[in-house]
Amino acid sequence: MSQATKRKHVVKEVLGNFVTPTENQQIVKVTGSRGNNLHEVVTADGAIFLVSMPTKFRKNIWIKRGDFVIVESIEEGEKVKAEISSILYKDQIQDLQKQQLWPGAFTDPQAAALDKPSTGPKKTEEEEEKNDDDEGEFSSDSEDDESDLFVNTNRCNYHYSESDEESDEEDEDEEEKAEDKP
Repeated sequence: MSQATKRKHVVKEVLGNFVTPTENQQIVKVTGSRGNNLHEVVTADGAIFLVSMPTKFRKNIWIKRGDFVIVESIEEGEKVKAEISSILYKDQIQDLQKQQLWPGAFTDPQAAALDKPSTGPKKTEEEEEKNDDDEGEFSSDSEDDESDLFVNTNRCNYHYSESDEESDEEDEDEEEKAEDKP
């Protein structure tokens, strides 16, 4: 079987199967990549350890920080304590939540708010009201729904805000320049 055919079957298996964790499996969240197909994960209890990616997923499926996976414990590992058995995507996560198999620690609203990256600098209330007025009849529910937008979870989020002191100094500089002109 060619490499492309193997990749097609692996991707179809990962996306199509709705998997439930067994007794020796657990759902964990990926917190980072450590190289050599090792990933650092955190459990619902807060335990942090390394997991390995099996060869069938390597170069076929990619995971990033913030993704959820099902891991199976391995006995002989000191640092690497588990191996990834399946990768969970949005539909699979929703299915597990419906079956009430999803860990409560991963559905905590405060944790979700901290993990959810911002899409840009924060706006003041006046700017938001102005934008709402400008949109008027042109806005629709589909435009307001940003849940489908891709968010790069591999980058840190920065929130920039302009302080009042800086804007006051700029205003004074502009006034002085205006007065100096004849």
